[in-house]
Amino acid sequence: MNSELAELDQKHTMSVDETPDAVPVPHALVPHLDETAILLDIDGTLLDLMPTPREVWVPPGLSETLNRLTERTSGALAMVSGRSLNDIDLIFAPDVFRAVAGHGAEMRLSIGNEADDVHAPPMDKELKRRLAAIAKLSPGILLEDKGYSLALHYRLAPHAEKAIYEAVSLIRADLPNAPIEVLPGKFVCEIKHSGFTKATGVRELMKHEPFKGRRPIFIGDDVTDETVFAIMPDMNGLSFSVGRRAIGVNGHFDAPNDVRAFLARLLDDTRLEDDPRLEDDTRLE
Repeated sequence: MNSELAELDQKHTMSVDETPDAVPVPHALVPHLDETAILLDIDGTLLDLMPTPREVWVPPGLSETLNRLTERTSGALAMVSGRSLNDIDLIFAPDVFRAVAGHGAEMRLSIGNEADDVHAPPMDKELKRRLAAIAKLSPGILLEDKGYSLALHYRLAPHAEKAIYEAVSLIRADLPNAPIEVLPGKFVCEIKHSGFTKATGVRELMKHEPFKGRRPIFIGDDVTDETVFAIMPDMNGLSFSVGRRAIGVNGHFDAPNDVRAFLARLLDDTRLEDDPRLEDDTRLE
């Protein structure tokens, strides 16, 4: 890695009590796309959050950016999401991307495969039935069955948050040996099998081509992404949070549109390298 990237590491190395001030301009990373793996959360990171999960949409130009980055990294671009592979494919259709899905429950290493690896069995039907009944607590609670997990979205019923978590706690107390984990998120309570996370999925992903030996850059926004933020130093990687200044990351973005702009600018290496005005930039405006 050249001196620019070394300076970036030094400048943005955080103690556990520090939060980042800025995101680097792309020209510090552009010369290294052939050595980089780009890992992207979807909701709230790459795409704007919507009132319901089904309402998210891919803005114009993003598909081209993602496909060009996939080409420039020789395929080392992957979605890292709590969504299922099937859901990810529906959102980005007709494009298909490599992915760690279902919070690490599923993985696709080769474009064209439905799944190369599955790390968890489907959730027990009776347990799922009891959890699903929580959606009846209030109008506006939306139930999402992901197979390996179940999510209760309450963006349309924020007043129901406390009741939802109390109901989940009662079920867990009644079934203390059930191998489940509760993941709090942005207006969502998700219950999944324990033993796998986005971080375990990313660790496995990085063992395989075309990701093996590359330096990962991970961008995420939610609590569930913190497990990946935590392992990036182990891989000599960089991590960036969205919408908040998460502890331990190398920088932050204010919103998904800033992430999309950053990714597009990563491809604009000719302009960035030839424009001397950008030589001293230290922030992505």
